Amino acid sequence: MVDVWAPALVFMALSLAMGVGMVVGARILAVRSKVDLPTRTVTYESGEVARGSAWIRFHPRYYVVALVFVLFDVEAVFLLPWTLNVRGLGWFAIAEMVVFLGILLLGWVYALRKGALTWQ
Repeated sequence: MVDVWAPALVFMALSLAMGVGMVVGARILAVRSKVDLPTRTVTYESGEVARGSAWIRFHPRYYVVALVFVLFDVEAVFLLPWTLNVRGLGWFAIAEMVVFLGILLLGWVYALRKGALTWQ
C-alpha cells in the first residue's frame, strides 16, 4: 500500500521552505538608506503638519456608510458569475436572482428610511 502521508508531508515541507525563503530573501535584498534622516519618521499628511492626536472618535455614520458600501459591493460580485452563466441556468435561476435583488432592494430602502445614508 502506498503511503498517503508522504505527498502531504512533501507539500508541507516545500510550502514552509518557500515561505521562509521568501521572507529571508526579502530581508537580504531589502533596500536600505545609507543616511538616517530625522524627517523619515514624521507623518506626512498632504504637506500639512499634523496637529493633535490621531486617536479621535469618528461618528458611527462613517462606519455604517462603509458597511453598506461593502455589502452592496460584495453583492455585485455575486452577480458577475450569475450573469456569465444565465443562459445555462434557466428560468429558476432568473427567479432566484429576482428574489435576491428584491431582498437587496428592501435592505436599501430600509437603510434609506432609517436615515443611515444621509450625510450631514
